[in-house]
Amino acid sequence: MEIRDPIHGSIFLTDGEEALIESVEFQRLREIKQLGFAEFSFPGATHNRFLHSIGVSHNAGKIFDSIFKAYFFQKPSNKLRFRQITKLAALLHDIGHGPLSHTTEEVMPAVDELQISVYPQGASPRRANHEDYTIKFVTDSNIASLIKKFHPDIDPYHVACLIDKNLPCDETVFNDGKIDYRGILTQIVSSELDADRMDYLERDSYFCGISYGNIDRDWLIQNLTIHIENYRAQLALNRRALYAFDDFLISRHHMHLMVYFHHKSVVYDEMLVRYLSSPDCKFFLPPKLEDYIAYTDYKLYEHLDDVSDKWAKRIADRNPYRVVTELHNQDPDRVSHAQKILTDADIDYIYTNSSIRLSKYHTTATESANLLYVVDQYDKWDKPAPVSASTQIFQKYEDARTIDRLYVSPEDLVNAKKILTEKKY
Repeated sequence: MEIRDPIHGSIFLTDGEEALIESVEFQRLREIKQLGFAEFSFPGATHNRFLHSIGVSHNAGKIFDSIFKAYFFQKPSNKLRFRQITKLAALLHDIGHGPLSHTTEEVMPAVDELQISVYPQGASPRRANHEDYTIKFVTDSNIASLIKKFHPDIDPYHVACLIDKNLPCDETVFNDGKIDYRGILTQIVSSELDADRMDYLERDSYFCGISYGNIDRDWLIQNLTIHIENYRAQLALNRRALYAFDDFLISRHHMHLMVYFHHKSVVYDEMLVRYLSSPDCKFFLPPKLEDYIAYTDYKLYEHLDDVSDKWAKRIADRNPYRVVTELHNQDPDRVSHAQKILTDADIDYIYTNSSIRLSKYHTTATESANLLYVVDQYDKWDKPAPVSASTQIFQKYEDARTIDRLYVSPEDLVNAKKILTEKKY
């Protein structure tokens, strides 16, 4: 099967991948937008998690091929199996997403209600998240049956082990000889330089009509390689692509500040959270997968149209609270003072705080199993080192970037601006 994609061009799928994509579980992702409410600010941003997931799988295959193109496996069949498991994990990594992405995790059931067979039951009282639904889909649904049918040498649980690195797994599953490859395969699917980020940065940038997310994807992929330490394979980057990596991090950083943290998207998310967390909320995500697959963005919008809650109505009527002030990296006391001014004036407001740090690969990183290493293919005396020790980008962007916003109703906007100006907050 061939798919024409605006980002990657022609994408070729195996029969097994096609069967997964044609399943009702995967088709549901056509009705889950990648950027939620962002389309209200960027009208082109109506792309969905369906095509994104296919793009991530495509990237994962290209990354795997680049890393292992000249690499010797003691058992050649392991190379084919590892590649397919990685592509399947990338393809299915978002299959459990709820309507409007992460926001509706507020109304997911307790994780034990999902009865995920690979989880210990009764071990956690926490609320489920989209990753829990993903593991349920991959290990205990029609998706699992399709994996077994088309890939008899692959256990669906092992696909899940690359999506969730915390799942216990027999170490021999991802071993070839003495080397354990689970770490590097997991990093291809999910890390600070993974197939997921490489797809969504370019895809979101393209559909939003902006340039912040443009990256040198091909050069990064060509220069990804392998570093083995204590018989564990980990992701590494050739030093010659280090500047492209710096640019990748900055591009993602700016996408958060300019797109993902856009004031309109943020306030719509907050209004939805206020409705979903209110005692009047009648929208809940079901634990049974056969019911869950019917819950899409459109089902949520239909629900919001039919309820009388003030936050639901503002979303349905496209009548959000408006920004009265926006503060970047300001003293918290100044933010508190502005809040007090509005409170004293009896003006209802919404306060939001959006914060982003450049990367998890800062100097404080301690999880050695998830580190990205830098290697030098020309200087053999230069020993592989964690990326945080190989570039100054982390020192230059050490601090988090924070945007504090106060929103008020459109009816109060003029008065609120006047009061804040007079009080010189």
